[in-house]
Amino acid sequence: VQLQAFGGGLVQAGGSLRLSCAASGRSFGNYAVGWYRQAPGKQRELVAAITLGGTTNYADSVKGRFTISRDNAKNTVDLQMNSLKSEDTGVYYCAADYRFKVLAGTPAYWGQGTQVTVSS
Repeated sequence: VQLQAFGGGLVQAGGSLRLSCAASGRSFGNYAVGWYRQAPGKQRELVAAITLGGTTNYADSVKGRFTISRDNAKNTVDLQMNSLKSEDTGVYYCAADYRFKVLAGTPAYWGQGTQVTVSS
């Protein structure tokens, strides 16, 4: 499955952005989809994940601010990011695989990154 990530940009602290991940070639199927981010000088971390059935996981740092959603008919997974902080800055990637691999940070299928910059 090929993934493409859209929607990054520059936003002021407190603002919102919506990222979208689209699948092509084949659908997400029964794969979970995760959004990861990598800040400069830091390791990549899982931000949020969602299964086919809608079960979600969030990093503690984004709970209450970010919402992951999935449209299985359109083969898209969105990440709504509200109340953005400067520490949310980084390159955001979407990825897909079985849930245990997504949660472990080892999914097989990755999209290209999209830059999110939050200015303070």
